[in-house]
Amino acid sequence: MSESKIQKEIIDYLEDSGYYVVKVIKANKSGVPDILFCKDGKFCAIEVKAKGKKSNVSELQKIHLHLIAASGGKAIVADNLFDVIEEF
Repeated sequence: MSESKIQKEIIDYLEDSGYYVVKVIKANKSGVPDILFCKDGKFCAIEVKAKGKKSNVSELQKIHLHLIAASGGKAIVADNLFDVIEEF
């Protein structure tokens, strides 16, 4: 499944679950995760990769995921909807 289809599946799931969700198309910083959302008052982020490509996270993306986690948010890399359901 393509990255864009996985993103849509994840966004639909999160929105159907009642979360505030933003799909990042262009940010003022490179490497910002693809999906940002709020769950139970906590900032969450998901970097979406095509199926089987979870290890293809750039160093800049890793930095952003780390900064989010270090700031008290939750950030993951997902290549399918189940990753998201399992974590959130």
